[in-house]
Amino acid sequence: MKIFFLCILLIIAVLIGAYLYRVIRGPTIFDRVLGLNGISTKAIILLALIGIVFERMDMFIDISTGYALLNLVGALAVAKYLEQKGLP
Repeated sequence: MKIFFLCILLIIAVLIGAYLYRVIRGPTIFDRVLGLNGISTKAIILLALIGIVFERMDMFIDISTGYALLNLVGALAVAKYLEQKGLP
């Protein structure tokens, strides 16, 4: 069963790499913000799976919840900044 979770962890890490490509090569700022949000979402799933692998689900869920809240506040801050800057 742990091998299954390790394979899933590897697949999610590859997906994070695909989002990282979008962050680096994104033609607009909105593509970059969406790429960062995608990385954050995959990192939250990654943390939950790591909690399952190490049998410490409670600790890793708390960490991933905090990370999700930070992602939400960061996305709202970037959206507010872009709104004030007047980008379409």
